[in-house]
Parts: sequence; structure tokens; C-alpha cells
Amino acid sequence: MMIPPDYEARVYAGVLGKIIGVYLGRPFEGWSYQRITRELGDVDYYVNDRIAHHPPLVVTDDDISGTFTFVRALADYAEVLRGNLRDITPAMIGQTWLNYLIERQTILWWGGMGNSTEHTAYMRLKQGIPAPRSGSMALNGKVVAEQIGAQIFIDGWAMVAPGDPGLAVDLARKAASVSHDGEAIYGAQVLAAMEALAFVESDMNRLFDAGMSFIPHDSVIYRLLADIRNWRAQDNDWRVTRQRLEDHYGYDKYGGNCHMVPNHGVIALALAYAPDDFQRALMIASTSGWDTDCNAGNVGCLMGIKLGLAGIDNSPVDWRGPLADRMYLPTADGGRAITDAAQEALRLCRLGRLMAGQNHPLSHPAQRFHFELPGSMQGFQVKGAGATLSNVARPSATGQRSLAVHVQRTDDRGQITDGVSIHTATFMPPDTLNMPGYGLIASPTLYPGQTIHACVSSDIAASVCLYVRVYGANDTLETIHSRAVDLRAHESTSLDWRLHDIPGGSPIAEVGLNIQSATAGTVYLDTLTWTGAPDVTFTRPPHNGTVWQRAWVKACNDVMFGGDSAIRLCQDAGAGMGLLIQGEREWADYIVRARITPHLAASAGVAACVQGLQRYYALLLCDDQKIRLVKRLEGLHLLSEAPLAWQLDEEYELSLTTQGDRADCIRLIGKLNGQTVVDMRDTIRPFLSGAVGLVIESGRLDCNEVAVTPAYG
Repeated sequence: MMIPPDYEARVYAGVLGKIIGVYLGRPFEGWSYQRITRELGDVDYYVNDRIAHHPPLVVTDDDISGTFTFVRALADYAEVLRGNLRDITPAMIGQTWLNYLIERQTILWWGGMGNSTEHTAYMRLKQGIPAPRSGSMALNGKVVAEQIGAQIFIDGWAMVAPGDPGLAVDLARKAASVSHDGEAIYGAQVLAAMEALAFVESDMNRLFDAGMSFIPHDSVIYRLLADIRNWRAQDNDWRVTRQRLEDHYGYDKYGGNCHMVPNHGVIALALAYAPDDFQRALMIASTSGWDTDCNAGNVGCLMGIKLGLAGIDNSPVDWRGPLADRMYLPTADGGRAITDAAQEALRLCRLGRLMAGQNHPLSHPAQRFHFELPGSMQGFQVKGAGATLSNVARPSATGQRSLAVHVQRTDDRGQITDGVSIHTATFMPPDTLNMPGYGLIASPTLYPGQTIHACVSSDIAASVCLYVRVYGANDTLETIHSRAVDLRAHESTSLDWRLHDIPGGSPIAEVGLNIQSATAGTVYLDTLTWTGAPDVTFTRPPHNGTVWQRAWVKACNDVMFGGDSAIRLCQDAGAGMGLLIQGEREWADYIVRARITPHLAASAGVAACVQGLQRYYALLLCDDQKIRLVKRLEGLHLLSEAPLAWQLDEEYELSLTTQGDRADCIRLIGKLNGQTVVDMRDTIRPFLSGAVGLVIESGRLDCNEVAVTPAYG
């Protein structure tokens, strides 16, 4: 597999196309063509402000979350596969479902066993039935197995196989078979092949030919695609062809809640009638009805890959501006929920380059925000008036592009502005706290004790400082500024700010840059990132409010905040281990401490290096009068144990220290009430980083505070 020279930019365009299509079609998902044309007309731009309940534009959605979550199996199993990622198995991808999905909360439509295809497959996996049997027609029936989900989650697998449709088809089969079978897999394979080939082939007919060559010629999907292409040649009118599609392959002929066949037909219809027009393809896909966000999302991704960023930017409307790259990926890995299209594109590119055998995948800087992808905003927006933003080509000390802040002296009303602020989210923005549909589950990405680093330059004299906004009293946002630095014109500087004096229970919602200038001109944010383990104590904040509770990812039966203790976890008997998680996967070399009081608990304790529900270490008090260090990785593994006489309803301080000795080894030090009970090294698929958590099995755990401090210094 040869990596195209513009790989990163084309994947970025594909990711943008996916989220643009989903955000476009989401507000009227499930509407018929007749209702759409009657109430909205041809949908050629975002319509969220025209829908009665005015849904937000940037939302959580299963199409986005599943697409960019399940493909993480490649990273999680890279060591096992010894770099040969194409050997990933359906069973490995199924384990990724169990690791990242929180039952009845994240990604899937939890519509019930035998009703929702993905929910059915999840229950099979949970029962110990591995993929591909978990999604098989033999087990789940034809109608359930052939619904649309195999197609809507497939784009990521194609984007890690650029120019290699055969590889994309193989990956699509493996990924789709976790939950689907039959025609659903064929549809996913066609789309994956077309998207992979679109990196190197621009002719849509050749893309169709390639996609169809990989599936049985007697399949319904093959016949459907042949019909669409023939009708396109005969009709020369997409509305006439759409009616033929409904007449021959409509929902009345293919049962279930959302069958693959009719919706695959809509995708083919849009691509056939708008092979080189991003906006027109999205218009046809969304106006045609049925599963509008799924169909427009797949069409947008393929067209983004095929046409590149220019194909999106040359549209008559501004698709990218209102989004500013913003994405939400709620999973058990809560620290990655607040993300953006540029970050997710580069993560896919790393996997694609590893798939191609390239061990050093990127030349981009390691900073979280670096704006190297053309036009990328990475979630940054202007607060209030007084400035506009653009991504500009501009060599700096850190890269070739920057985020340009064009400072104005007056606002739209001619009033003199008093400074300019730009920001990006690090936790749930206020308008997401009551997200309709799929709720947003997230942990902050930035914490006290970490150090923010920014590189700033300017064409004008200006005073600049960093700032964060924190959820404070009554859940209002309170602003905290760093020390200001004066910049002369045509000068650059580095801003470094270690966060402190922020109550640990108060989530940091935004990070940004404030600019004060006496003249109009441009200030450039070249890069922004943060480093280090946090130094924070999570407890009940010293003020009113409830948003601090939302910073915890809840993967247990019940969680209560603010009663007799700051945090109370309950897990039903027989339900396995429940977790309450906070932090980021990138945290490394830290100590997590918690004072816990177990009640009726089979086991209770603290977790470290949490990378989901199936990947973590835990130090546990167990009801057989032992203290154990365990590792959760495709099952529970005992690392160490010792006898311990302990009592229910008594408070104990547990701590677990993680120190990465080298790339393939981590040192784990467990303490009880300050005394070391275990000190060992794990060298078998070690977890070198991750979030922290509380663990409870068959009972209740009370905790007033959880502290995280750096292991060194």
C-alpha cells in the first residue's frame, strides 16, 4: 500500500465531509422525501435553525461516534499484531465494542435485543459470544442482521487503507461482521472500496465498478447498484430515479427499523447524479429522505476524500465555518470526547501509515493544536466581537501554518472593542449540557497541575495572555488569566502557564488566548498544547452547582453525588465491576489516591491507567480478606495478592503509583494507608498511561475525594 502525498489533507477532507453530512441530515432524520420537500425544499445547507425545536448544529451522533471509535481496535491491538494491522480480527474489534461502549449510554441506538441490530450484537458480545458470530444471521435473523449500521460506521476503515480497495474491503468485512451479516456487509464493502480507491481515482464510474467487483453478483446490493446506474443513464433526473428506488427497493420491501438496502440506494443515487459536486451530492442524499444523517455522512466522506478540501471549500456555501472542526465522541474514554476533525483525521493517518509499515507516521508537531491542516480551526472561536479567525500559510518556529486572529478596533456597531478573546472547548460547553438525542458523556481534557504551552507571534504591538474558564458557583463560567506578556510588532513569544488554585471539583471548560491591542492588525496562534500529569483533588466543590458531577464517566449501576459522601457508587450483584472514571488516556507517571469506605462490597478500590472498561489496573479490597492488584485486559488477571484483615464500613486510603520504566514496562506501586503492599513491573501488554477511577463490585463504595499527583517531582 502506497501512501498518497496528500494523505493527511485528504483524510481531513473525508472526516469533514462525514461530520458535515451528519450535521446536515441529523435534524430531520427519518423524514420522508415528501415531507422534506414540503417543509424544507431541497436541503442544500444546514437547516437546524429552520426546525421547530431549533436543535444545535454540532451534536453527538451515533454515526460519528461509532465511525471514530471502533477503528481504535487497530491502535489497541497494534502490539499484539506486531505492526501488521491488516491481521486485525473481528473478535478484536468486538472487544473494542466492550471496551468503549457504556451500556445504554454511548454510541448505539439502545433499542432492545432483537430490535436494534447493534444492541443485539452488544448483548451477544457481553454474553461471551465473539465476533463474527455475534452479528451473524444464523444467530440474529436476516432482518436484524441486514440493517444499516454496518455502512454508517465503515468510513474510518477505508481511510486507513488509502488506494487499496482490497484491504478496505477486508477490513470492512471484519468490522461489519461484529454486528451485521449478509447484504449489510456487502453494502459496507462497496462503500469502503470506493472510499479507499477515491484517494487515487477521481472517476466515479470506476469507483462504482471497483466497489461492485468485490461482492457477489447475485446479491441485492449488486442488483441495486446496477439498477441505479442504468436508471441514471435513462432518466437524467435524480427525482425520477429516486422514485424508482422507492418503488423497487423502498422500506415497504425491506423490513426492520432502518434497512441497509434502501439507504445504500440513496447513497448510490447521490454519487451517480453528482460525481464531482460536493454540495449537490449532499443535497440529493439529504433531500431523498429515510436515514438522512447516515446517508449524507457517508456521501460527504467519500466526496471529501475524492475532491479534497478544495471540493468542500469551493462550494457556494460555507460548510466549514459554522463547525470550526468541532466533534464529540462520547465513550468510556471520556477524555477524548471533546475533540475536532483535525485531531481525529491525524489519528486515522497514524493508523494508515502504520498499516503501510511506516513507523514514523507524521512530520506535524506533537502539539494538540497546531493548525497544519489547511483551513483547520480545531474548535477555536472568537468570544464576542472585535476579531475574525482564519487559518493561514505562514512559516513559524513550529510549523508552516497558524491560526490568524484579525484584530479589529471596532465591532459591528462601530463601538471601540476592549480586547479580543479566542477559545476552544476542553469540556462540555454550556449548550451541550442538555444535548438532545444522544447525551454527551465526557471528561475534561485539561486539569490543574498541567502546564499550558503556546507559541504566539504578531504583526502589531499587543499584550497577550492565556486564560481558562471554569465551571464555578451555580455552574456559571469563571475566567482565570495567566500573566500578560507584551509583544512588539513582528515579534514572537512562548507562553507557559502551570495551572493552579483551581478547585479540583470545578471542570475547566475552555482554554483560550486574550489579546489587548491599541491598533488593528493580526496576531497569530502558532501552537497550543499542555503537558504533565495533573495535580488535582476531585471532591465536592466549595460552591453550588452540578456540572462537576458530569466530569465523571459513569459505568456502574448507580452513582450519587453530594449526600453523606461526595461520591457514592453502587453496583448490582452479578453485574461485574462498575467504574467511575475521570481523566485522559495520555496521563502517565502519576499517583492516584482515594479514601474509600466499602459497604457490602465483593471488591472495591482505585483504578489507574484506565483506557476503557476492559483496559486498566486496579488495587482492590476483596471480601475474601485479601488485597489484590489486578489487570483488566480481555478478562481479569491477578498480578499480586496478599492477605488483609479489613472491615466493611471502615475507611481506607488506597493509592496506586504508575511509572513507565520504558516503552514495554510499567512499574506499579500499591499502598494501603501509606504502607506499600505491592511493588511490581508489568511487561506483558502494559498500559503506560490512562485515566483514573473508582471500582466497585456487588455493593456500595463511598468516597469523599480522589487525588491525582505526579509520580515524579
